[in-house]
Amino acid sequence: MKIGLFFGSFNPIHTGHLIIANYLHSLSDLDKVWFVVSPQNPFKSKSTLLNKYDRFHLVQLAVEDNDNLEASNIEFSMPLPSYTIDTLVYLKEKHPDKQFSLIMGSDNLKSFHKWKNHESILEDYDIYVYRRLGSDTHQLGEHSNVHIIDVPFIEISSTFIRESIKAGRSVKYFVPEPALKYIEEMNYYSE
Repeated sequence: MKIGLFFGSFNPIHTGHLIIANYLHSLSDLDKVWFVVSPQNPFKSKSTLLNKYDRFHLVQLAVEDNDNLEASNIEFSMPLPSYTIDTLVYLKEKHPDKQFSLIMGSDNLKSFHKWKNHESILEDYDIYVYRRLGSDTHQLGEHSNVHIIDVPFIEISSTFIRESIKAGRSVKYFVPEPALKYIEEMNYYSE
């Protein structure tokens, strides 16, 4: 079974994430897509993050009606900050029957050379790259393990959603209904 790992803070998860994951599952050789909730991205500030368990729960709510998408908290028990290569090695040991691949936006290719053990990732794993507006696929796009996928451009950001909620604007349809309902019940992002 081939699993696509879609890493992210998902602060919060939104419709754009789900469209990308579903599109990749449907139009590639991926059998499933796991949303790997990162407790702390080494390139992002921790101060803006909702608690990792709350973000994980929102992802669970968002994917509960789709058997091809799954929430993963695998990095919660790993040392911080989270490095992709460590997670890949751990998953390979824990699930030897599965083949893991990465899913990332084309904007991440520019900084990919800064990732821990990026050469090993590039050589040992397939990387599915979806195009993002304003970023090009860079020279790594020519590597045999890098697959550029033309996913429809979805320009929704978690930052936009957080700022909209804080300003009292509706984010209906930007966030999956079960997750949005929980965000509203818990009063997340409103302060």
